[in-house]
Amino acid sequence: MSRHRPENPAHVRPLSRRNRLGRALWSVLWTVLFRPSPRPAHRWRNLMLRLFGAQLHPTARVYPRARIWAPWNLIMEEGACVADDVDVYCVTTIRIGAHATVSQYSYLCGATHDCDDVAHPLVPGAITIGRRAWVAADVFVAPGVTIGEGTVVGARSGVFSNLPAWSVASGTPAQVRRKRGIGPQDFGETEGRKVREP
Repeated sequence: MSRHRPENPAHVRPLSRRNRLGRALWSVLWTVLFRPSPRPAHRWRNLMLRLFGAQLHPTARVYPRARIWAPWNLIMEEGACVADDVDVYCVTTIRIGAHATVSQYSYLCGATHDCDDVAHPLVPGAITIGRRAWVAADVFVAPGVTIGEGTVVGARSGVFSNLPAWSVASGTPAQVRRKRGIGPQDFGETEGRKVREP
């Protein structure tokens, strides 16, 4: 006897035809124009991402070998950066805050599967990378996670729960090791925003 759990509105089952078509078109564009583009051609790549619905500040930087699953679910604020070989699995919204960096080989995993349902439906979970946060190389970020403003996640960590602002975390699962030695005031800002000059 097959076992289905009661219908859960958080499940995505199946992905819509429009979603599949959009991703197929994006895959062709990524292969032909995005991936081969010169590293400094940030405006060109931003234009392509915007054509597919991404919300990018003009100074956002996405490098050519980064893989974006569904651009229409990507939001990048001023000076945000996604490095080469990052996987942005944005089944739902992934937001990268101003001046935040996601380093090489990291995986932002915007969905999981319900292993207690025989159909294994997708269960999306939005990810937020806070302003001035730094996700170091080869970090896994799980669905539904928020990494606080100014927080640094050490290389090869796995982040499965929210991390507080202005801390240094590492390990799998990632744990806060200490408070970061700098804060928003060192950037001329208050928490989450710039200080307005008189």
